[in-house]
Amino acid sequence: MNSELSSIIESLVFTAESPLSTDRICELLHEFERSDIKTALTELAAYYQERAGGFELVEVAGGWQFRTRTAFHGYITRHIRTRASKFSQSALETLAIVAYRQPITRAEVEHLRGVDCGGVLKSLLEKHLVRILGKKDIPGRPLIYGTSKEFLEIFGLKDLKSLPTLREIQALDVVPQYERQEELLLEPDKAVPVESDLPFE
Repeated sequence: MNSELSSIIESLVFTAESPLSTDRICELLHEFERSDIKTALTELAAYYQERAGGFELVEVAGGWQFRTRTAFHGYITRHIRTRASKFSQSALETLAIVAYRQPITRAEVEHLRGVDCGGVLKSLLEKHLVRILGKKDIPGRPLIYGTSKEFLEIFGLKDLKSLPTLREIQALDVVPQYERQEELLLEPDKAVPVESDLPFE
């Protein structure tokens, strides 16, 4: 491992406000070979993974970023006590539709949800989770929407291909075998008592 190059990359990623892409790092470090930079990034990520410390170097939202380990988020929230953004059911549904069906128009989102989505889309735009990609080349030229880089960053996704598939989502609803409770069978020689057989005082 080129210790000088690794140290420089660490300092760049550490001071960046958002994930730093490999292209941007190569642009900043023009005196180093691209292949050496890519190797240093891979080795740094492996080093932090093996170290198993409080943070790691991960590829997210098209770039590299130091992030705290998921296992420690409960402890971190005790310290920073920030108010987490809460999403309504309609906002989550709309965001999921945009994420999986982008580029998509408001009319197409409303057709899938069956309700007006103007206010929800506006809210998602204000939170920078959704962005306007342009206008669709059809009569009326409606705006088309897609997810933003912030969406990938917040949800810890490297790119849109990292979104869970429908099969993976459906697997979450399957009850594991050890959680299933078998129906208890009555002994064959014992009949279920009917109301007339029950004793009354």
